[in-house]
Amino acid sequence: MGNREIFDQVSDMEKQIGELYEQLGDLKGKLSDLLEENHRLAHENHHLRNHLDSFTEESVEKQQEKSDSKQQKGIFPGEGYDNLARLYEEGFHICSLEFGSPRRNEDCIFCLDFFDKTKL
Repeated sequence: MGNREIFDQVSDMEKQIGELYEQLGDLKGKLSDLLEENHRLAHENHHLRNHLDSFTEESVEKQQEKSDSKQQKGIFPGEGYDNLARLYEEGFHICSLEFGSPRRNEDCIFCLDFFDKTKL
């Protein structure tokens, strides 16, 4: 192998190392951006969780107040729910789209969605 071939190989390696160094710099910049965004999102997430916790506590308190006032008035929410469940089992729609109309031996997703909402 001649001196010129060795010099050309070294020049090629130097060029490849330069390209790799440039790619490494680009990756480092992208990683820095991702770390900053991750930190910002974690901070925002923390604030949102605190806000949600305080909102949930207020909601639970309001729900408890409503429940207490209904019990004082003699209103039992389970009775209406039980009646609707009985109607549904007897083959009638309880959803707002087709309330009272007969079902055709198949479940109605709107009626079932109503049951899911009332369980909350």
